[in-house]
Amino acid sequence: MDRRTALKNTALLGSTAAISTAFLGLLQSCQQEDRLTWNPKFLSTDHAKLVSALVDTILPTTDTPGGVDVKVDILIDLLYAKALDQEAQAKVVQELDLFNEKCRSKFGKDFHQLNGDERNSVLEAEEASSPQFGGSVWGYPVGKQEAVGFYRSFKSMAIMGYCTSEEIGKNVLNYDPVPGEFLPCIPLSDVEKVWSL
Repeated sequence: MDRRTALKNTALLGSTAAISTAFLGLLQSCQQEDRLTWNPKFLSTDHAKLVSALVDTILPTTDTPGGVDVKVDILIDLLYAKALDQEAQAKVVQELDLFNEKCRSKFGKDFHQLNGDERNSVLEAEEASSPQFGGSVWGYPVGKQEAVGFYRSFKSMAIMGYCTSEEIGKNVLNYDPVPGEFLPCIPLSDVEKVWSL
């Protein structure tokens, strides 16, 4: 290597070091935002990004782990792969495409590419337009339940996956694998957290 090339490389190294760590952190977070860190069993890469973004928006990380932190997106992919027949899988793919199409028509981007405010506005519109689950008594539906559509069923599956995950069951909810005596009437303040089992 000649002296001129060595000086160029040194100047390049110096200017690279001068870039602020905040900028590099921002750049790195943007790059990670769009990447998938797991291999889907059923979903395409684009559909998996949509599912991860939906789970992250519905169950964001706060002072407790978020849905993506406890791998709810991976669980949903596995459920689609193992629990649905081919006809139901084709319907899921169609619904995911339709959901992204709504985002593209409103914002010009797929759901996973939207910023937080745009994602929230999409979900608020879905909340307003999706049919509700009917009432139930002891887990049995009361009256006839109309189809709730993709968004409501996806949200329900995400919340179920979140609440039944080991991390949330043991560390966020109240967990007692070997319960003691039965206390039928105690103040809720004595329990503090919702029971996981």
